[in-house]
Amino acid sequence: MHRSDPIPYCTRFLLMPPVAGILLVGLWFFAGRITDNFRGSAALTALWFAVAGVGVFAVARRWRVVAVPVVAAFVITTFASGGYLAWTTLRDKVVHEQVAVASPASGNIELASGRFTSGEHHTTGTANVIRLSSGERKLTLDLSTSAGPDLRVYLAPGDGHNVSDHRDLGGLKGNKGTQQYTIPAGVSTSRYTAVVIYCRAFSAPFGTAVLTNSA
Repeated sequence: MHRSDPIPYCTRFLLMPPVAGILLVGLWFFAGRITDNFRGSAALTALWFAVAGVGVFAVARRWRVVAVPVVAAFVITTFASGGYLAWTTLRDKVVHEQVAVASPASGNIELASGRFTSGEHHTTGTANVIRLSSGERKLTLDLSTSAGPDLRVYLAPGDGHNVSDHRDLGGLKGNKGTQQYTIPAGVSTSRYTAVVIYCRAFSAPFGTAVLTNSA
């Protein structure tokens, strides 16, 4: 009499999403929650995937019936994550937006400005808050920093060292060049006085510009 497999062949592949989910949760935790040091986060991420790989192949060796889906989920998730990190870290993105400038003719007024200082990566450039004649406020950047995964533009209080209280203006459009972002109504630039280029994936500030009121 033919003995059936303990787990139907198709059912085994239902293990792939949980395995991928565990890997991604570990990536989120080790990359972004333990330290705000970029190199430390990168090292912890590499260590996590190494340890996870040992665990996955130990499971595959012990339970051969689930070896294919478990190993496949690990390989696909590892390569997809690594590809994303490599694509966003090793490639500069240059933008040249036409940004608002202060001038009597346009009715635009500069409210505040600041120069970037380096954080985890060498960062230079300027940040300006411009109030348009319509009353809308724009944050303009003339920036040069390193490429990185999931870079965001934050407004933070004080000198920007603590970003637990911040306003996220969106993803950084380019790590080099001129660009602008809308400051939502109700966000006080007298409270949020620092612009932080923040790598959300690794919980690391790339650069900060502290804004001072323009005369």
